[in-house]
Amino acid sequence: MIPFLDLKKINLQHEVAILESMKKVLHSGWYILGEEVKAFERDFSDYCGTEYCVGVANGLDALELIIRAYDIGPEDEVIVPSNTYIASILSISANRAIPVLVEPNLKTYNIDPDRIEESITDRTKAILVVHLYGQICNMKPIRTLAEKYNLKIIEDCAQSHGAIYDGIRAGNLGDAAAFSFYPGKNLGALGDAGAITTNDKELYKKLYALRNYGSEKKYENIVKGYNSRLDEFQAPILREKLKYLDRDNQLRREIALYYLNNIHNPHITLPQVEEKELSHVWHVFVVRVKNRNNFADFLKNKEIQTMIHYPIPPHQQQAYSEWGSSSFPISEKIHSEVISIPLSPVMTMEDAKYVVEAINDYKPD
Repeated sequence: MIPFLDLKKINLQHEVAILESMKKVLHSGWYILGEEVKAFERDFSDYCGTEYCVGVANGLDALELIIRAYDIGPEDEVIVPSNTYIASILSISANRAIPVLVEPNLKTYNIDPDRIEESITDRTKAILVVHLYGQICNMKPIRTLAEKYNLKIIEDCAQSHGAIYDGIRAGNLGDAAAFSFYPGKNLGALGDAGAITTNDKELYKKLYALRNYGSEKKYENIVKGYNSRLDEFQAPILREKLKYLDRDNQLRREIALYYLNNIHNPHITLPQVEEKELSHVWHVFVVRVKNRNNFADFLKNKEIQTMIHYPIPPHQQQAYSEWGSSSFPISEKIHSEVISIPLSPVMTMEDAKYVVEAINDYKPD
């Protein structure tokens, strides 16, 4: 079986360093917000090119804390793509703000800048852009809109670690950015972990307190905060894997380029890169196919594992039943057809060739 993602193989490359780092933390006797978290925050902000980084417990908390720190709340609106993973939207509603869904570009799957302005009202406070599947959004027109209407830009970088747009890395393209280090991400921990990057000193100070019960100094609480702290054991693991992120992203690009150049099946719609090559880090390689269950079964019989990112659009989830009969046809089409094929930095070119041959042999019933 060619696995969709071999996390064990990815992490065993770093086995010695990971075990040594865990031993170091264990022997330090300091397990919450210690030197390892501080060191990772420094390294990751340097990598992203930002002034500040705040380590938090996971990617959803990162988004939720940014929105909270910007005092976005009841009756405020946040524009968000209609085909994102549910976490992007949960972060808005958790702050009792209103998610305003905007359709994506069918070619790139990222929010369509040409559709944003018509959704802006006097209650709009921010645009939450999601660099979906590893490709950075078309940020130039989005920045123009944000400046025109005095809106914050919040980046959801959960899938775009290391991607570069116009010479700037993901995480430094808006006012604040949220990262997830869930194990399957391009930069993955061995459990849940997340971070926020920003150049806004005042925002950083608020986030620093919010993640730790609203406290800058122990037992002194300046705001009603959260318990959302990057784990001291996960921080050095992330520091170690960060050293190899650019290398791993390039390996992903090589597999993706091979797929793009060699999959020739009229029944398969391939993804498109909107900007330059470095703007996509190929967190997943998503194709579209009608009757995708038949396609998945065909590949399974060929010993190729697939996944679906994501089968149900947010507005059709039971959790958001208040959207009722709302229709977002582009998102509905995407969610009904997308399927992800194997791609990772430890995948061999021989496996990639086998996947291509199998896909080119596929014929719908």
